[in-house]
Amino acid sequence: MSYLDAVLLGIIQGLTEFLPISSSGHLVLVQEFLGVKQPGVSFELLVHLGTLLAVLVYFRAGICELLKAVYTPAMKAERKMIGLLIAGTIPAGLAGVLFKDFFEEAFSSPVVTSCMLLVTGLLLLSTRFVSKGESQVSWPTAVLIGVAQSLAIMPGISRSGSTIAVGMLAGVQPSRAAEFSFLLAVPAIAGAVVFKARDLMAVSTADTGPFLVGSVFAFVFGLLAVYAVLKVIRRGKFEYFAYYCFAAGAMGLYLFI
Repeated sequence: MSYLDAVLLGIIQGLTEFLPISSSGHLVLVQEFLGVKQPGVSFELLVHLGTLLAVLVYFRAGICELLKAVYTPAMKAERKMIGLLIAGTIPAGLAGVLFKDFFEEAFSSPVVTSCMLLVTGLLLLSTRFVSKGESQVSWPTAVLIGVAQSLAIMPGISRSGSTIAVGMLAGVQPSRAAEFSFLLAVPAIAGAVVFKARDLMAVSTADTGPFLVGSVFAFVFGLLAVYAVLKVIRRGKFEYFAYYCFAAGAMGLYLFI
């Protein structure tokens, strides 16, 4: 992999991990278009580490409060949030273990990925037709959001888009749904990195530099994406991302069918 390829893919990963347009889908399509093929998932793991760091930096105060609540019984609201995050994480964990081969096979198909981008577009567009909710994330809603996150293991289904949209459709205040989605990314990304950490051992010396550069760019643009998504949601324009997904999915089908 060249440094230019690493920078481009790092930027794409950083932006699309939190913009509701599917990071995995874009990586599949762009790598197919560029003809860049990587052994295993080493590059994806490193750029995901970059986006994980972006979430930790943006939500550092809240995350510190959650960590403090583990040892402070009086912090009931924070302890409840920890429980909700665990409930939301379980479905994706189970799906990743039970359907590992199915999901990995999907990553080899740009056509399937393009179709899933169209599905993401429909899900995002659906939020336009519901009233703006005012509720907090509840236990049932956390599980529903977790199920949405498990479906987002498929390339082309946006993790942030599906989880935020499901939260909004369930009546959760849009900004609360977005914050829960971003916090839910922490165990999801960290778990994926730990689960496949041995793939990092396969990185060649020649690829180490480009891979690290890609990770840095993923962090910078991931942080920018978090700011952008929260700003768009507060303005009530979340469904606008649907039109981009429709265009990207249609272009993918045109190029790879």
